[in-house]
Amino acid sequence: MDVVSVGATINVILASVLAEGTTTIDNAAKEPHIVDLANFLNTMGADIRGAGTDVIRINGVKELKGNATYSIVPDQIEAGTFMCAAIASKGDIVIKNCITKHLESITAKIEELGGNVDANGDHLRVWYSKRPSKVNIKTLPYPGFPTDLQPQMGVVLSTAQGTSIINESIWESRFQYTAELNKMGAHITAQGKTAIFEGVDTLMGAPVTATDLRAGAALIIAGISAKGQTEVYNLSHIDRGYENIEEKFKKLGAKIQRVDE
Repeated sequence: MDVVSVGATINVILASVLAEGTTTIDNAAKEPHIVDLANFLNTMGADIRGAGTDVIRINGVKELKGNATYSIVPDQIEAGTFMCAAIASKGDIVIKNCITKHLESITAKIEELGGNVDANGDHLRVWYSKRPSKVNIKTLPYPGFPTDLQPQMGVVLSTAQGTSIINESIWESRFQYTAELNKMGAHITAQGKTAIFEGVDTLMGAPVTATDLRAGAALIIAGISAKGQTEVYNLSHIDRGYENIEEKFKKLGAKIQRVDE
């Protein structure tokens, strides 16, 4: 791989499992769900080695068996989304059934901006009661800070004290959400792979549109944290990656409802 890519690594693994001979992926993605996919396929009879490292080797087999039982790894991006929501809303939540090691990069940034994270087995408590401090972030392949949590953290930085900078090195279209946050009173200047966040005291409710999956999650966090009412459109993006997200936020005390127009 010229560039580390989760999607490309997954697709090559899937294509190689039943191919003849041995396939080697150099500069492979190392995200937890890459390892999870390999473990799952191996339980079905595949021969995949090295998942979680830079080099993955797949020895093709003639068939996979469909009688495997497998428990999928918890979603670290969903957990990270709720971690950001706790900080942005000055809340105090406990996230159950998560793998805390997968969340070390987001935990480090939350602690850097002044938040609190307490890991206890597969539980994670996240809480905050004051205005966040500025931080700088650069997205990187795992185990670096994930691009899929960049917009959610952008909401936090939009009301942080001082000026924060995010450098996006993974996905070039990731800053589309900043224009929507600016509609809510944020002061964000995004150009190319860099966005500058000049923290404001508070966000104000406004109609906004989800431009992609993670942008949608970020706008929900912004709406929960803002003064007044926020309407988020294009929910189909959000539903791609979160199941019943509004119900989970309701259980945390958010005033949120899905409306059919």
